[in-house]
Amino acid sequence: MYRLALLAAAFLAVGCSSDASGPAQPASGPGAPEFDVAAATPIAFDREDSKLGEIGTTIWQGFHPTNPHVGDAIIVTFFWPGSTNIVNSVTDYLVDGTPVGNTYTLVEYVTAGGISMATYVATNVQNFPDPNPDQDKVLVVQANLLSAIPDGGAIMSAYSGVNAVSAWAVGAHQSASGSGSVPTTAAPGAIAVGAGALAYGITLSDAEVGIDAPEGFTYITNISDPALKADARYAVQSSVGPVAPQWTWYFDSPAAPRTWLATVLALNPSLHFVFTVQPTTTLPFFAITPAVQVTALDALDNPVSSFTGSVTIRIGKNGGIALPGTLSGTTTVAAVNGVATFANLSIDQLGNGYTLEVIASGLTGAESQPFNIGIGPL
Repeated sequence: MYRLALLAAAFLAVGCSSDASGPAQPASGPGAPEFDVAAATPIAFDREDSKLGEIGTTIWQGFHPTNPHVGDAIIVTFFWPGSTNIVNSVTDYLVDGTPVGNTYTLVEYVTAGGISMATYVATNVQNFPDPNPDQDKVLVVQANLLSAIPDGGAIMSAYSGVNAVSAWAVGAHQSASGSGSVPTTAAPGAIAVGAGALAYGITLSDAEVGIDAPEGFTYITNISDPALKADARYAVQSSVGPVAPQWTWYFDSPAAPRTWLATVLALNPSLHFVFTVQPTTTLPFFAITPAVQVTALDALDNPVSSFTGSVTIRIGKNGGIALPGTLSGTTTVAAVNGVATFANLSIDQLGNGYTLEVIASGLTGAESQPFNIGIGPL
C-alpha cells in the first residue's frame, strides 16, 4: 500500500500530458548523461605488399615500409608453378628474426594448368611494433614449402575492423579455374556477403597479358613476371547480398590455351545485437515484462548460437520527467546460445521515451525502441 501511495502521489505531482506525440521535457535541471551505443570500427583497407620471382623453399614478404596495425586481419595469397599445395606452414616474424606467432589458416587452394594459388587468413594479429621504429622491425609473412619452386610470389593485405574471432571473421569463400586462347572471363562464382563485410578477390594466370578488373572492386595490386600474373581487389559491402567478381583476361595465344585461377572470400565485421524482445511500458519500480532479450547476429543477420559472452544493459535515452530514472535489476548477464535475457529490470522514475542499450566486448551494441515508465504517455 505504501508503494502504491507513493506512485499516486508522483502522478499527482507531475501530472499527465495530453500531448502523446512525443516525450515530455524535464521540468528543470539537466538530464542524465546519454551514451552512444558501442559500435565496431567499420572494415577498412590498411596496408598491402607483394612480390614475384621467389626461388627456393620459401615465399616471404614484409610489409614495407610500415607495419599493419595490431588487431588487423591479414589476407595473404601465395602462388607458384605446380599442381599440389606444397605450403607446409605459414609463419610470421620481424626482419631481425624475432618470431611473432600469429596463426594463418588456409581458406582456399586452387590449381589448374600447372599453376597453384593458396589463400590464408590471420585475424586479430598481435606481437609486433605498431608502428615499426625501423625496417628491422617490419612484419614478414612467410610460406614454408615442402619442395623448391623455380618461381613464386605473394600478395598480402591487411584490414582493420574485421571480427577478432577467426571462426566468426571468415565468411563464405570459393574458387574456380579455367582456360582460354581469346579474351576470357575469370570468375570464382558468387558468395553471400553481409552488411559491412569485406569481399576479397584475386586472380592468377600463366600469361603476362592485359586484364580488366571486376566492377565495384577497389585495386589492391597487380604484379607480373614472364611466367605468372596476379591481380587482387577488395570491396566493403553496404548491405547483405551476393558478390561475384569477374575479371577479363585478354588471352591471345594461338598455340595453346592459357590458364586462370580465381578466388573470392568474405571477412566479417564484429557481431552485432538486435532486441528480440523490446522493453514495454510499465510502472516505476515494477519489473519490465516480458523480460527484455537481445540476440547476437552475424553479418548476414543469422543468430550466432556460439556467442556466450557477458552482455551489459543500461539506460540509453533517459526519459525521467521529475528526475532522471535509474535502472535496477541484473544488468550484466551471460548469453546462452547467443541470447541474453534480462529478467528483472525496473526503472524508478516516471517518464516518456526511455530507451535501453546493450554493449559487450568486441560486439556492436544496439538501442531499444522507446518506451514509457507510467500508465501511458505522461
